[in-house]
Amino acid sequence: MNTPLAIGIDLGTSGARAVAMTPDFEIVAQGAARLADFGASPRAPNIWWQAVEAALRAVLAKVDRAWVHAIAVDATSGTLLPVDVDGTPLAEPLMYDDKVSDAALLARIAAVIPAESAAHGATSGLAKALVFQSVPGVAKVLHQADWIAGRFAGHFGTTDENNALKTGYDPIDRHWPKWIAATGLRTELLPRVVAPGAPIETIAPEMASTFGLSEEVEIIAGTTDGCASFLATGADRAGDGVTALGSTLTLKLLCDRPIFAPDFGIYSHRINGMWLAGGASNSGGKVLAHFFSTDEIARMSNGIDADISTGLDFYPLLEPGERFPVLDPAWAPRLEPRPADDAEFLKAMLEGISAIEKLGYDRLAELGAPPLHSMRSLGGGAENPAWTAIRQSRLGVPFLPAHSQEAAAGTARLALIGLEAVGDL
Repeated sequence: MNTPLAIGIDLGTSGARAVAMTPDFEIVAQGAARLADFGASPRAPNIWWQAVEAALRAVLAKVDRAWVHAIAVDATSGTLLPVDVDGTPLAEPLMYDDKVSDAALLARIAAVIPAESAAHGATSGLAKALVFQSVPGVAKVLHQADWIAGRFAGHFGTTDENNALKTGYDPIDRHWPKWIAATGLRTELLPRVVAPGAPIETIAPEMASTFGLSEEVEIIAGTTDGCASFLATGADRAGDGVTALGSTLTLKLLCDRPIFAPDFGIYSHRINGMWLAGGASNSGGKVLAHFFSTDEIARMSNGIDADISTGLDFYPLLEPGERFPVLDPAWAPRLEPRPADDAEFLKAMLEGISAIEKLGYDRLAELGAPPLHSMRSLGGGAENPAWTAIRQSRLGVPFLPAHSQEAAAGTARLALIGLEAVGDL
């Protein structure tokens, strides 16, 4: 294959995945490795690296390494670690869902943080950075993706605009804002920020030797796992939406302007010259799974006629409280009256979740986003034809196939953007 290849690497909560992609977005090789294969702790950076290395080697074994021109990395948003001047981790990382419990520290943030910032809350990257600045010998506080990319580049201290967002980065003015210093954080600990898809550095010579790659391979700035999953679908125009039908219902919409609605937890990632906004409902597949097994859902769905409505107005939740598209901690589930027929009950829940999805995209439009123009779907629910038919009827837009469901493919797309920027395509 005499064409440049870009490799995208996705480091998730359970393992690492890698893909090799051509400039026309064809995936020519894939590799994966589980964190559990290298040790018991998913918090150990050396285990992250071993999984990344294994996934990358699996890809490289299937391609001509001489044609690999770029590597980019995505990882879990909000996972941070402190490192010394050589990039050596100095303490156990704080993962994306870890909460900082120091009330005084959180109060320092709350006193100065703008409402539209994505760095609110006990799980924010900013809160974790404040914790880590007290670690002896700390030189930088890095996001998970920064550290992996730094291993490839041979130096540490660069992040991308998407990973930086929850650490307080201002995506509008494109800098670390002055108010961060008022929290007490030593701002010299923060990495420099570049756009996703921007070239960082050519690969470190020792890394080129380790993997049998050219020393001209470009290390390209990546993104968060969520943004990478969106990019993997091929969505690239304002109004393109991607719904993830997993345990929860997550909506993402590509916009021509930033959307900030702090009360709904909505903020915008700057990516590829546009903005990615979205929201997440407490409804979704976990409600279905509470009542029925995967096999039962598949069997009953085969008999559902999506053209005939149940007439029921369900809002499927397992407990009171909703965050988007309705903001109400006391919002009550609506799952009654329950039909005597289980298939009809399932259908009413599918209709209810589809109605929430429609309301979600309408809410984004009310907040200033473009109207939904097309839909790509991810997650297990996307494989359910009856649910898809119900959703198509509700949303009334073309449903397009996702190019890939692998976040690594979205990061490979960013690597291709970086290659174009350096004139290597």
